[in-house]
Amino acid sequence: MSADQKIVILGAGQAGGQAAVSLRQFGFEGEITLVGDELAPPYQRPPLSKAYLKGKLDRERLFLKPITFYEDSKINLVTQVSATKIDRAAKTVELSNGESIAYDTLIIATGARPRALPVPGADLGHVFDLRSLDDIDMLKPMVRGGHHLLIVGAGYIGLEAASAARELGLDVTVLEMADRVLARVTSPVMSDFYQRTHETHGVKIITGAMLSELKGDDDGKVKSGVLKSGEEIMCDLVLVGIGVIPNIEFVAEAGVATKNGILVDRDCRTNDPSIYAIGDCAHRPLVHYGRDGRLESVHNAIEQGKIAAAHITEKPRPNEDVPWFWSDQYDVKLQIAGLSQDYDEAVVRGDPLSQNFAVFYFRAGRLISVDAVNSPAEFLTAKKLIAANADISPDTVADTTISMKDIMASALAKQG
Repeated sequence: MSADQKIVILGAGQAGGQAAVSLRQFGFEGEITLVGDELAPPYQRPPLSKAYLKGKLDRERLFLKPITFYEDSKINLVTQVSATKIDRAAKTVELSNGESIAYDTLIIATGARPRALPVPGADLGHVFDLRSLDDIDMLKPMVRGGHHLLIVGAGYIGLEAASAARELGLDVTVLEMADRVLARVTSPVMSDFYQRTHETHGVKIITGAMLSELKGDDDGKVKSGVLKSGEEIMCDLVLVGIGVIPNIEFVAEAGVATKNGILVDRDCRTNDPSIYAIGDCAHRPLVHYGRDGRLESVHNAIEQGKIAAAHITEKPRPNEDVPWFWSDQYDVKLQIAGLSQDYDEAVVRGDPLSQNFAVFYFRAGRLISVDAVNSPAEFLTAKKLIAANADISPDTVADTTISMKDIMASALAKQG
């Protein structure tokens, strides 16, 4: 691309920030404008519900790059502004501050927003989401011993927040509508492990729980949550973690194809050749699984930021890695390789009653994912095996007398 080309990136999160950095690294010399709806520059989100909430990480250490980097790299960082409309014919974007900005290439990295809690009282004071730096900054001063925290939703974000809150001395109750924690993302073995772990640390978990309303005090602050069963749970704070919705409405209105996200090809291109989409808002090909889907992870944001920048600058497509994720709770580090959806067999390696084991997921005899609890060798080996589409039997991974190194060597040898 020539130096007079203009690239606009909508969304200054991990994906948008990575795209801007990679464009410069890949030699793009034109104009880059990075538009974000928060005051902060691009930052890491995973530590928000862990180290940052616990006060173990300074605000500036969250930033992906120092604020001076953007000026030094001639990246025009526009904060506290969001996009409201795309005019594809004119190649312009209307912004919430009333301005209009022209582009030659547009990268959409608008991420996702928390799903709203659909009950009366959700707008009371001291009811928080867990998505942004501002959310956590408002919450931090209130997270102290003696308070009771009610968490709605037992996904990874909710459980990570429960872990941090217990370490800070709060009483914690977690509500989950499903019959087990992490029901939408993992196996019953892992759900049982995490429920035991949290209950051991004093967290009260109520599954099959339907919240009917939040009640407030005379000052308009939340004081309790009422279940449909009639049970009332007293609380000082409420955290809501019931999933997210991709920020794609204005994109769909412009005629860009969507499907629970913005549809893109392997190079992150939409049905408009001048528009790319990356990160949580993109519905991308999952090349290791022969299908497409939307991923919410740091790995995905970084990878797609690099892929889009490479295609724009006519560089070779970076490697598409097996999706991977992690979660830190108490002294338990979970590392996930691959996607376990639609598995038909789950095989445990090690003892789930310990804090060192792994669950391997198979579909039609093929390894598709692993959940590794304090087991880095299992995580790294499974990641490589999935990438290689290696032939590995469930009985083999269950046998702890065989090292993961030997398992990998044997599987790869079969492939010649």
